[in-house]
Formats: sequence, structure tokens, C-alpha cells
Amino acid sequence: MAHVSVTIAGRAYRMACGDGEEAHLEALAREVDAKIADLRASFGEIGDQRITVMAALTYADELQAARRRLAAVTEEAARLAARAEEAQGAQAEQNEAVAAAVAESADRLERLAAQLNGAG
Repeated sequence: MAHVSVTIAGRAYRMACGDGEEAHLEALAREVDAKIADLRASFGEIGDQRITVMAALTYADELQAARRRLAAVTEEAARLAARAEEAQGAQAEQNEAVAAAVAESADRLERLAAQLNGAG
């Protein structure tokens, strides 16, 4: 297991992570640190714990909104897939009808050709 040292809101934290995940964890820490800095710029010094809770709530709100968007996109994708499947079914039926019509026309042409050959 790897370890990485990150700084959030001026405090250093030693964190464990999976091997190869160090850069990812550092990037997440920078993002949290930036969010806390933005909140401090907006609200001033309101205490470390409170600003950290506000940052966590902000991220939780963004995560919830992203989950709603993902659910909506997933539902839309399912609807589109169902419509595509229906369209493919309809296309297959149409192809079968065309093939049957072509086969019937070919049979009629063969019968006419046979009649013409017999008459000649």
C-alpha cells in the first residue's frame, strides 16, 4: 500500500492509497483544498470544521446532481435502445414483406415466361 502526503486548508495529512493511485489522491486533495479556499474567499474565516463541512456538502450536492443526470441519461439511453430495437424489428418485418413480394413477383415472371415459351 502506498502513502502520500497531501495538504488541505494548510494542514498536512499522510494518506494511504492503492499503489499507483498517489497522483489521483494528490489531485483530489488539491481540488478539496481549492474548494475550501473558494469558500473562505466567499464566507471569510468561519472555522476549519465548518468550512470543511461546507466543502463536503458542496461536493455531496454536486455528486447528487451528477447522479440525477446520470440516471436521466441512463433512462434516455434505455428508451433509445428500446426504440432502436423496435425499429429494427419493424425493418426486419418490412424486409421480409419485400422479400416475399419479390419472390412472388419472380414466381409470376417464371410462370409468364413458361407460358410464353410454351406458346411460341
